[in-house]
Amino acid sequence: MVHLLVQIDVWLFSLINHTLANPLFDLIMPWVTDLNHWKIPILLIWLALIVFGKKTGRLVAVLIIFTILLSDQTSSFVIKPLVGRIRPCNALADVRLLVSCSGSFSFPSSHAVNIFATATLFSYFYQRYCYFFYGFASLIAYSRVYVGVHYPFDVIAGAFWGVCCGLIVARIFQYLVSRINLKKRWF
Repeated sequence: MVHLLVQIDVWLFSLINHTLANPLFDLIMPWVTDLNHWKIPILLIWLALIVFGKKTGRLVAVLIIFTILLSDQTSSFVIKPLVGRIRPCNALADVRLLVSCSGSFSFPSSHAVNIFATATLFSYFYQRYCYFFYGFASLIAYSRVYVGVHYPFDVIAGAFWGVCCGLIVARIFQYLVSRINLKKRWF
């Protein structure tokens, strides 16, 4: 069964990395997948939450720190070493590699984990925009496969674990609000 899943994953990787390749995505996806391009916008959004977001925005700005800590640390230092999956750019011969290939493990995609954890937390507090948050997260996740550094199941598992991390933080917050009456302080 595991062998079949690996074969499906490699086939899907080849489909996205080769068959669906096109000059426009070859230009866009390396930019989308590079976190250096997102540092300033992320910082500005985080600061805007603190300055203009009122109590809810400030709360989300604080909770996002805990969410990223949970999602990134568990994916990078617990799950990846346990699974030990080699990246496609290090394991396959015919990868169209559009960015540099890391020597770290592939499963799950930390990009996908972190962006889906963030999307879930934002969607919890700003439900009206959930399609935007999850659409953006899906674009980042897809870009990881397109540029050749992750298998599709890496980003699917990353999305799943990211949603779980976002929900864990949101539920802990919800529990604290109901137990110690934080609601009066924050809302």
